[in-house]
Amino acid sequence: MKNIKISYVIMLLATIMFSSCVKDLDVEPIDPNVSTSNNVFKDEAAYKQALAKIYASYAISGQDGGGGGNPDIAGIDENFGNYLRQLWGLQELSTDEAIIAWDDATIKNFHWQTWAPNDVFIAALYSRIYYSIAVANEFVRNADATINAGASGSFLTDLKAYKAEARFLRAFSYWHAIDMFGNVPFVTEADLPGAFFPDRITRADLFTYIESELSALDAETDLPMAGANEYARADKGAVWMLQAKLYMNAEVYIGTPKYSEALTAINKVIGASYTIDPTYQNVFRADNNNSPEIIFPLAFDGTNTQQYGGMTFLLHASNGGGMPLNGIDGGWGGIRGIKDLASKFNVSESDFSAADPEFSGIADQRGMFYFNPDVWTWDIDNVGAFTQGIGVTKFKNISADGSPAPNVHPTFVSTDFPVFRLGDAYLMYAEAVLRGGAGGDAGTALGYVNDLRTRGGAATITSGDLTLDFLLDERVRELYWEGHRRTDLIRFGQFTDGSYVWEWKGNVQAGTSVGGFRDLYPIPSNDMNANPNLIQNTGY
Repeated sequence: MKNIKISYVIMLLATIMFSSCVKDLDVEPIDPNVSTSNNVFKDEAAYKQALAKIYASYAISGQDGGGGGNPDIAGIDENFGNYLRQLWGLQELSTDEAIIAWDDATIKNFHWQTWAPNDVFIAALYSRIYYSIAVANEFVRNADATINAGASGSFLTDLKAYKAEARFLRAFSYWHAIDMFGNVPFVTEADLPGAFFPDRITRADLFTYIESELSALDAETDLPMAGANEYARADKGAVWMLQAKLYMNAEVYIGTPKYSEALTAINKVIGASYTIDPTYQNVFRADNNNSPEIIFPLAFDGTNTQQYGGMTFLLHASNGGGMPLNGIDGGWGGIRGIKDLASKFNVSESDFSAADPEFSGIADQRGMFYFNPDVWTWDIDNVGAFTQGIGVTKFKNISADGSPAPNVHPTFVSTDFPVFRLGDAYLMYAEAVLRGGAGGDAGTALGYVNDLRTRGGAATITSGDLTLDFLLDERVRELYWEGHRRTDLIRFGQFTDGSYVWEWKGNVQAGTSVGGFRDLYPIPSNDMNANPNLIQNTGY
């Protein structure tokens, strides 16, 4: 978070695992030293601390930091149960962008696309999604009570802004729920604490709810304009990007295309104060809080945001086999790319050498890979061998000028995760135009794509090159390992039963298609068993 320490209080949801038979987790800790909703929201400063806890729920998953001892959710390992770690895994390990060598429980099943409803990693993300929703609900409920009790002056202004941010974060988590699980439990601040079974909301109705929340946040004046809030806090730019994401995938979610609506939101983003970072690599370095391109990040700091999930996981787990450390103290040898990812950059095994394992001559400089043929194997015969595949060096825990990371720590990293950035908005603009959306034009779309390619060192394209197939590959080149790939492949009809296969898809080395029902993850077995209102997704 770059000199902004995450300050937060322990809220009433600190150690209770989300369960469908508990309405908003109404549990009062016995220990009077533990904060609850009865004493957390006691003054103006406490509200900002409580808001910080909602933001922190995406980056860390415990109360103490350092990776253990006091998790938010009982029964889930505090480190692998981290929100970003599991979101990244379910979005990336299931695709052609990443594969993992570890034998932790069922983790290899994601690249193989053989997961089941009792998968611990699916349950971990599902629980994290609903934990963040529950904390946001509690915040909104208490904010409303304080507003109605007569809050005034600057506190009232601040409180309304904080409430708007909490509503955005709740919509953000519900977007993950609609994207990954479809028809899910639904609770808001209107559902007062008490034991009950949350109702199941259909994917279409959840779409309408998220859409209405974002439209309201866009229309209201409570949320700061784009670029006007503190770094790493939501503003109108984040709202517009989430609207664009929702509308770009509307045909998947509700069967109705909304590319014109997507373009409306995208044009607001592009018309705001964001600019493309002149140096692509700087978007993914430890001082990327300085990048003019990032719209909404999850912030990390080596001193103040310490856990073995999040970006610490992403940088350490992707390192090993002689790769440069790039500001970390050692690699864990877990996640790497496969030849299908490298092929999008028109590189092959022969382009790499022991003397130049990072292929410094790659034309498209966005491709940041490591392959030493003396140590690594291009084809993956053994998924469990980290040095079979291609190393990825995109994220680095060093500053843009090569100096140490801000608030440097030998283990925990300071690189922020760019959830939304302008480069993605450019590509969504082009795709929405190609898909027939009103509010854009082909010439502008081509210009945006070429702006990104020129920034990365790739050759520009002509209008005849700009097709949907090209854009699917271009989204890899621009956005790989940023948590978009599963959603993109589904939108293009290529995630499961499409014509496109990749190495070890379907648990076959050459790759094979799988059942289309896997475009959705299953509702975890423990929630299915707990809540009679739920219906398992088809195929599971």
